[in-house]
Amino acid sequence: MDETVQAWVDGWVVSRGAAPPVPEPWGCTIDVGMYGHVTRHVFGATGDDLDEATVRKVAGAVTGAGVWLKAFRDPSVVAGWLDDTWWIDPEPGYLMTVPLTQGDRPDVPYGYRLRSWSRGGVTRVMVAAPDGSPAARGQITPTGSTAVADQIETAPEHRRKGLGSLVMRTLQMTAVRQGARTGVLAGTPAGRGLYEALGWEVAAVLTSAKHCPRT
Repeated sequence: MDETVQAWVDGWVVSRGAAPPVPEPWGCTIDVGMYGHVTRHVFGATGDDLDEATVRKVAGAVTGAGVWLKAFRDPSVVAGWLDDTWWIDPEPGYLMTVPLTQGDRPDVPYGYRLRSWSRGGVTRVMVAAPDGSPAARGQITPTGSTAVADQIETAPEHRRKGLGSLVMRTLQMTAVRQGARTGVLAGTPAGRGLYEALGWEVAAVLTSAKHCPRT
């Protein structure tokens, strides 16, 4: 399995409280245990190394609803390999990495409140607005030399105020203190700009597909 994909999987399962990944010849299977997201199959190869025959074989063995595929190729390519029982997110995701450094703690905008806490190997950061409502959040899971950032979100009414950067830098500093040297995440097109501004680089394009069998 690609090292960056493996690092993402290792951190993601802890971050989400999912079952330990089960190794497969083509990647791994993870039981998530949620309605609409029962299990996910993650392919270990990226880009041109991920071939059509492998994806078709794994997808063809899926029968139940709520099973997801995570394939590290462009959606326009993967869509041609799946039948109409699969919903394919038309927007690509991005597997991204960054070298982690301690850096300086960013300033909290006036009136906002930053709080962080750790449970079960996961550190969460919350930024509350002046009225106490949620403004931004995120979490990170160090697993040795790598750390996976996850569920990064800024409320629409609080964007363009530096809160996303505040959350990310705080999370990265936490991971460095715990010994991590490389950050990993799977980001959306909307989040890619923020991450690239903070030094993150795209390692692979990600396609997400959900099995929705006809009844």
